[in-house]
Amino acid sequence: MPSTDIVSALTIAGSDSGGGAGIQADLKTFAAHGVHGLSAITALTAQHTRGVTAVHVPPPGFLRAQIDACFEDFRIGVVKLGMLASAEVIHAVADALEAHRPPHLVVDPVMVATSGARLLEADALDAMRTRLLPMASLLTPNIPEAELLLGRRIADAADAERALDAFLAAGSAAVLLKGGHLDERGDVVDRYADAGIRKSFRGPRLRVDGHGTGCTLASAIAANLCLGQALPEACAGAIDYIREALRLGVHPGRSEVLVLGHFAARPSA
Repeated sequence: MPSTDIVSALTIAGSDSGGGAGIQADLKTFAAHGVHGLSAITALTAQHTRGVTAVHVPPPGFLRAQIDACFEDFRIGVVKLGMLASAEVIHAVADALEAHRPPHLVVDPVMVATSGARLLEADALDAMRTRLLPMASLLTPNIPEAELLLGRRIADAADAERALDAFLAAGSAAVLLKGGHLDERGDVVDRYADAGIRKSFRGPRLRVDGHGTGCTLASAIAANLCLGQALPEACAGAIDYIREALRLGVHPGRSEVLVLGHFAARPSA
């Protein structure tokens, strides 16, 4: 008999043909946590560890069909959002989420490339702010992304704390501000805040060039939520998972970019 007890996680994001980030990283992360993973692909990339050579964005109607198909057949506990290439795509995703209302929505606002290049135009940024952030259970920006969303510079720890306040004041239910772009005495400090809790997660900075860390962190949080963890606990476990996946990563390509060791870092039961 079919089981109705299995809770699935759905990632709505771009595909990385090199297997290090995007949909591929998300599904590996779900599997490593023992969670069934579903996917709706927002963009196809020709990509490897040295960069992106081409991008194809499927029509928004086909994206919506993927999302609807997943909700029609599976019990979805969490939706995780990654790369959304345009305002049109963001509106299509927001319309689908408003129709289906998943219990949790983890938004990784992929807006700034590792090189520092901005990936979203102004109208897409506005759509992100107005359509998706109010629905999010958790927002997981890095420092450059938080600066774009808030329209202010974040230069130090005090600025980071004020950014948390600003996100909550703007209506975010919870925020995990990733600290990899700040220099905090050789450590990385990720900061979590919701209406009742504020926590910092401090760890040593690993001197590696990791690929897909943001995708993987958000997906690990989503998987932990599927497993019934509360948000602060889900974030803490995901941060530990990322650190171990970085430590156990590999170099399958011809560059120095490290691909995370998703299954080597598998959480203990």
